[in-house]
Amino acid sequence: MKFLFILTVATFLSTGLHAADHPHVLLIMVDDMGYGDPGCYNPNSKIPTPHIDALAKEGMRFTDAHAPGPLCHMSRYGLLTGRYPFRTNVSRWPKHALIEPGQTTLASMLKTQGYRTAMVGKWHLGFEEQGYDNPLPGGPVDVGFDSYFGIRASTDIPPYFYIRGRQAVLPPTEPIAHHDSEGWSPIQGKFWRKGLISKDLKLEEVLPRFTEEAVGVLQHHATNATDDPLLLYVAYPAPHTPWLPTSEFEGSSRASLYGDFMVMVDAMIGKILRALDKAQLAEETLVIFTSDNGPVWYKEDVQRFDHDSSGGLRGMKADAWEAGHRMPFIVRWPGRVAAGSKTDQTISFTDLLATLATLTGYDRKANEGPDSFDFSKVLLGQQPASEPIRPHWVMRSGSGFMTVREGPWKLIDGLGSGGFSKPKRIPPPDQGPTGQLYHLGNDLGETTNLYDKHPEIVKKLRETLSQITQP
Repeated sequence: MKFLFILTVATFLSTGLHAADHPHVLLIMVDDMGYGDPGCYNPNSKIPTPHIDALAKEGMRFTDAHAPGPLCHMSRYGLLTGRYPFRTNVSRWPKHALIEPGQTTLASMLKTQGYRTAMVGKWHLGFEEQGYDNPLPGGPVDVGFDSYFGIRASTDIPPYFYIRGRQAVLPPTEPIAHHDSEGWSPIQGKFWRKGLISKDLKLEEVLPRFTEEAVGVLQHHATNATDDPLLLYVAYPAPHTPWLPTSEFEGSSRASLYGDFMVMVDAMIGKILRALDKAQLAEETLVIFTSDNGPVWYKEDVQRFDHDSSGGLRGMKADAWEAGHRMPFIVRWPGRVAAGSKTDQTISFTDLLATLATLTGYDRKANEGPDSFDFSKVLLGQQPASEPIRPHWVMRSGSGFMTVREGPWKLIDGLGSGGFSKPKRIPPPDQGPTGQLYHLGNDLGETTNLYDKHPEIVKKLRETLSQITQP
C-alpha cells in the first residue's frame, strides 16, 4: 500500500514555511483494491470506507494515477525505485532480491536527508534466500529502511512466516493445507495455497498484527524525543486473498466476503490515523494512500452483488486494461495540499522518487529513478491543469503486453486483456488490428478499438514505446 516531504529553500520562501519544518510521511498501500471500492471514487460502492473517504475530503484525490505494473511485485518495485519494472527480471522474486545492492530507493534517499525509516507489511520484492533458519539479505533493511516487520509475499503464497529485520521470527515448519471457498473462483474467497507456516502466524491475524506494529512505530517515534522526521511505509496484504474478515466485520458491507474484508482494511487504516492523532503528529504528517493494482472481481460478481470493484473501468488485476493499474491515490498534507481537491494529472507510483527528491532538496543523479517525474507542483497547487507532468507512461501487463500512453491516447501492443481477464490473448486476424488503441478522454471504458482508424497515432506511439524500452 507506499514519504516525508521537506520543501526546498525557494518553496519554503514562497509558501511561508520554514526550513525547520520537517513533516513526517505515512505511506499506506493496500493490496488488490479496485478503483471502484472506496466511496470517494464510486458513490455507488457497496463497501463503507469512511477513513479512506475522510482522507480524500481532507486532501487531494488523483483520478489518473497508475501502478507501474498490474501485479504486486511489479508495482512495489516501481514504487520504491522510480524505475519501470519491465527494466528488470521481476520473476526472480521468489528466491532473489529484485532491488540491486546500492540501488537508490525512496527509503535510502530519504535517509540521506535525515529521515528515520520504517516499513511494516508485505515485501514481495524478494530476498537472497538460503533457508529460513538463515538471515534473509536483500530486503527492506538492506535498501534503506531502519526497521522492518512483515511477510515475504501475499498471505496466499507459502511459506507463511513473520520477518523482523533480516531474520524469520520463527521459521515455517508446520504444514498447512490448500483452502478455497465454495461459490467463488479458484483465486477468490478464503483461498490460500498449501505449504509451510510458522507456529506464531495465523492468517486471520496478520492484518491486525501489522496495524499493531505500525501503531507501535508511531508511538515509539512520538515518545523518543527525536527531532528526526519519520517515513513509515505500511504495506497491507489485503484485501488480497484470503478474504478473512473477523467476526466484528462479517456482514458490514453489501459486497459479500470481499466487501466485509475491505471494511476491515479501512478500519485498520482508521486505527493508524487515530494513532497519528494521539501521538500529535497528524498536523505535521503527509499521508499517501493507494493500492498496488486492480481487484480480482469478475463480471459475474458485479451482477451478483451490484458492486463494481473496478468502478466502470475495463478489466481487473494483471490486465493492460485500465482496471488493472488505474488506482485510487490520495494525498493529505495539512496546510500544504488543499482539502477536498482533485487532479486529473497522469502520474505513476514511480513518480514519488522524483517528487521527494525535489521537495527534500536531494540532488538526484542521472541513474536514480530514470522513470520518475516530479509532481510536487501538483500537490502544492502550482501546476496548471493544462500542463501535463508526464509526456508519456509505459507499462508491461501481467502476461507481457506493452502499453504506452501519451495524453488521452493509449496503445496496447496486442489483442486481449494481457492479464487475468478472458480472453487473455487473441491471435491477430489475417486482416485487421494487431493491437488496441483507445482515446481515454472519450472512451474511458475502452469499448472502441481505434487501431485501424488512426495509423498515424499508432505509428507515433510505437516509436515512443521503442525509445523508452530500448536498453
